[in-house]
Amino acid sequence: MQAVTDADFETEVLKSDKPVLVDFWAEWCGPCRQVAPILAEINAEHGDKITFVKMNVDENPVTPATYRVTGIPTLNVYQNGEVVRQIVGAKPKAALLNELSEFIA
Repeated sequence: MQAVTDADFETEVLKSDKPVLVDFWAEWCGPCRQVAPILAEINAEHGDKITFVKMNVDENPVTPATYRVTGIPTLNVYQNGEVVRQIVGAKPKAALLNELSEFIA
């Protein structure tokens, strides 16, 4: 999954033509490591409909603060420059697919 930074967030995420799921994570976060391979699987299956990127909250503090990301992992789906879905915490694949169903149908 592509990494985004505070510097390129607007270009890569907010101005994207299709929905973008941003995985806000950190190296030290155990649940983040649990959810990463699940997101990679969903990306492989549905990456044509929704773009998956990740943002390290330790290296990029501005964007998470802007969108009130207080716990990680937080998965925000952005569409047309707005947050349209927020999923907080590690979830199993079936739950994530359910939460993302309107974007990947």
